[in-house]
Amino acid sequence: MKGILLGTAHPYRGGLASFNERLAQEFIQHGHTFEIFTFTLQYPSFLFPGKTQYSTSAKPQQLSIHRKVNSVNYFNWLKVGKEIKKLAPDLLIIKYWTPFMAPCFSTIAKIAKQNKKTKVICIADNIVPHERTFYDAVFTQYFLKQVDAMVVMSESVRNDLQKFNYQKPVMFTPHPLFDNFGERFTKAEACKKLNLAADKNYLLFFGFIRDYKGLDLLLKAFAGIRLQDQQLELIIAGEYYSDEKKYQQLIADLHLENRVHPFNHFIADADVKYFFCAADLVVQPYKHATQSGVTQIAYHFEVPMIVTNVGGLAEMVPHHRVGYVTEPSSDAVRLAIQHFFTEQKKDFFIQNIKQEKQRFGWDILMHAIIKHC
Repeated sequence: MKGILLGTAHPYRGGLASFNERLAQEFIQHGHTFEIFTFTLQYPSFLFPGKTQYSTSAKPQQLSIHRKVNSVNYFNWLKVGKEIKKLAPDLLIIKYWTPFMAPCFSTIAKIAKQNKKTKVICIADNIVPHERTFYDAVFTQYFLKQVDAMVVMSESVRNDLQKFNYQKPVMFTPHPLFDNFGERFTKAEACKKLNLAADKNYLLFFGFIRDYKGLDLLLKAFAGIRLQDQQLELIIAGEYYSDEKKYQQLIADLHLENRVHPFNHFIADADVKYFFCAADLVVQPYKHATQSGVTQIAYHFEVPMIVTNVGGLAEMVPHHRVGYVTEPSSDAVRLAIQHFFTEQKKDFFIQNIKQEKQRFGWDILMHAIIKHC
């Protein structure tokens, strides 16, 4: 097959780029011709909450990535749509995560489909965004009209899709493993790289820090933990997309300065492995969610998890098998952390993770997409 993926990729950074690049690699490995059309401008700088949109990593090898799309230029959308229409790929894959991109993606897809050959497949991270705006529903409805089939990675997204009376095919397939961050190595090596003591136990909060991800719940839970003979500390690894000062103040108010290790910057792909290999337990105390790529990195590095019972997180983490599913409260998170260490569940969970991770293959997602082309 011949395919084009429309969305974030190198030189842009983050989970969206990692996902799109890894999916393109899967198609290529199976003998398909595949290209990525990414942005010349993804977000205007005043709309981007982080320090930079760009990656410092090298361009992925064996990928054909073209910077063509300006997310706010209507005439650019017409041009790109006409180009894809002329190229006539069998499928156009769009990774959808925010209604802000709906006008751009919709216009391109509508024009591309005029060749009567190209099928538009959407992989939906979110249908209803975590942080709402007044235009969400109208923009998303317009986008869905141009899509021939949807791939959802959690039942919560499928349920959100029903609110828009979407009548075309919808496929559910779990978020595949993020297996592109290198191989697992020893905790001692990871701790040395991060300048951490290897004889401590570490909780890990990883990823962009937004209010809905519940870092405040984790800090309050962590402050309330009383475990004898457990040298327990917390790693916070990720760039703040919310007000950093309020979290720093909470750490100070809870007297956690000596037990929290902040890495308050974007974690480059090459460094992701150090944080997960240093961690004994990954904690995702989200207040609401759909699915999370952090879960799939934890699976890859075989690290037990605590997730909250919101969105599709519980679908990915079988309770008491590979980790814990709790209510989104500091007390519930605290009790799960305490149970993990007092009952010495780490080795048991890791053995189950080795089995459970087998159901998260990229080939499963690829074949689900091809089925509807």
